[in-house]
Amino acid sequence: MTMIEQAGTFAIGDLTVNRMGYGAMQLAGPGVFGPPKDRDSAIAVLRAARDAGVNHIDTSDFYGPHITNQLIKEALLPYSDDLVIVTKIAAKRGDDGSWLPALSPEELTTAVHDNLRNLGVEAIDVVNFRSMHGLHGPAEGSIGESLSVLANLQKQGLIRHIGLSNVTPAQIAEGREICDIVCVQNQYNLAHRDDDGLIDSLAADGIPYVPFFPLGGFSPLQSETLSNVATRLGATPMQVALAWLLQRSPNILLIPGTSSRDHLAQNLAAAKLNLPADTVAELDTIAAQSEG
Repeated sequence: MTMIEQAGTFAIGDLTVNRMGYGAMQLAGPGVFGPPKDRDSAIAVLRAARDAGVNHIDTSDFYGPHITNQLIKEALLPYSDDLVIVTKIAAKRGDDGSWLPALSPEELTTAVHDNLRNLGVEAIDVVNFRSMHGLHGPAEGSIGESLSVLANLQKQGLIRHIGLSNVTPAQIAEGREICDIVCVQNQYNLAHRDDDGLIDSLAADGIPYVPFFPLGGFSPLQSETLSNVATRLGATPMQVALAWLLQRSPNILLIPGTSSRDHLAQNLAAAKLNLPADTVAELDTIAAQSEG
């Protein structure tokens, strides 16, 4: 058993992945825009992840744009049979690096074809539709029209599975009326636990939840508590945060991102970190701590 296999597996639709995966966003340049400072290093990180047993890679063609998918293709093609690549669409980048909605049927269709070309595949394992009703967090609003475009592309055989990102429970319910939803990707971590109930309801339905920003939005007080726990355990704060997520619910899949092979190894080592019950209880107090 490899180190990351100690965290177990979970299914995304009919595809089984290790719960410890990898997010490719940080392989692009500063601000997720432009090429990496060191292309060879980025390629090496992807290959190190594969060699460590990672078989779930999260990406998007608007990272760069196009950069991370091209790196994945260069580093890993031909892809191993067990590798699951998950991308997301519904946004594009302005010339200044800004994030812009890209929600018309033409834009969504073009985005899928861009992902296919840059990844070098005939069909994408999973395409997440990212709701743009809220740029920095979920906001209500219908996603039905856009999701119907993806469902049609799925019928054409260009997409195997469809997921959702940056969404509310109501939007997930709307989406499931249109097509099978195989995963949900929202912000969630020790400090931001708005989706506690959603995670549990998805677990009951066998749907994986993929949290992003595992260390995003912590106040200084919250960070101090996490750091103190990490020091006591002889681990890094990131390792503790990831281990807590793994123990939070069996349907949580992790996609920590980094452009460093050393940080990659540290992150993946969280798969073998077991948090005692009293430590979990201490970490559970972080979300309630004042942000003052």
